[in-house]
Amino acid sequence: MPHLDSLPVTIADIEAAARVLAPQAVRTPLLSSAALDAIVGGRVFIKPELLQRTGSFKFRGAFNKLSSIPPDARKSGAVAFSSGNHAQGVALAAQLLGMHATIVMPSDAPVSKRERTKGYGADVILYDRHREDREAIAREIAGRTGATVVPPFDDPKVIAGQGTVGLEIAADLAAMGLTPDIVAAPASGGGLIAGIATAVKTRFPDVRVMSVEPADFDDHARSLKAGRREPLSPGGYTICDALMAPMPGEITFAINRALLAGGVTATDAEVGAAVALVYRELKLVVEPGGAVALAALLHGRMDAKSKTSVIVLSGGNVDADMYARLIA
Repeated sequence: MPHLDSLPVTIADIEAAARVLAPQAVRTPLLSSAALDAIVGGRVFIKPELLQRTGSFKFRGAFNKLSSIPPDARKSGAVAFSSGNHAQGVALAAQLLGMHATIVMPSDAPVSKRERTKGYGADVILYDRHREDREAIAREIAGRTGATVVPPFDDPKVIAGQGTVGLEIAADLAAMGLTPDIVAAPASGGGLIAGIATAVKTRFPDVRVMSVEPADFDDHARSLKAGRREPLSPGGYTICDALMAPMPGEITFAINRALLAGGVTATDAEVGAAVALVYRELKLVVEPGGAVALAALLHGRMDAKSKTSVIVLSGGNVDADMYARLIA
């Protein structure tokens, strides 16, 4: 493993982000469940980022990034592109900092995510994810208005903000006198798992950190195996609408290639079952993309028997009709 200080985001960056976020972000707990322990045959802790502001971990990276924009540049606002969770994180962070936000969102994003983004005061620009380039649209807006582009994952300040999830996991486990064997989280562009890996491996160097993706959207698993970034073939569908990035980010993959033990997947059916189990056993609302790591654990994709595992539930922004179908 390379020296952690040689990577694009360091533990010092994450600790600095934690100081920025302390007055604003929710410090989510580690939850345990006897039912989950029994199913897995080991000790399982859940990190419920669905309890975070805006309903997902994305607020952490967005607020850290926007806070780093110089005061003079804040007058021109921020522009982001997102299917929903990053959109809401940027929108709320901008509102708190007195900035204007424009969000480029796919026209098929869940209505609840679009409406909540508007509710935080952002302007929403819709695009066709199959025919248009969201990054190009955002760059055009930034070029015209002077707004700062806030990437959803491939940015050191964003990754450092997401890494505070791992900082809290490591601190809480250490306080309990526990050493984790496995830490797993959902991956789309890879910013969350990159930040988590940096933080937890600083304190627990031998922990196996795993990315988890929907089946057929496994660009991280393929890229980690190949040792280079591998794009997905266009098309396909998953109920995990938050996890459809076509390729790992450059910065995120530089970190994840160095620190991750590998990547695994879960099917939509397995994810749906995990969403329902979280409802029944934990009394929490998790969105499909937020439950993919738990789905993989429950279906044996990671050897957790007689081990201590931490699973991140990354968000809870799900349309009511889909949620009703999944828990029925």
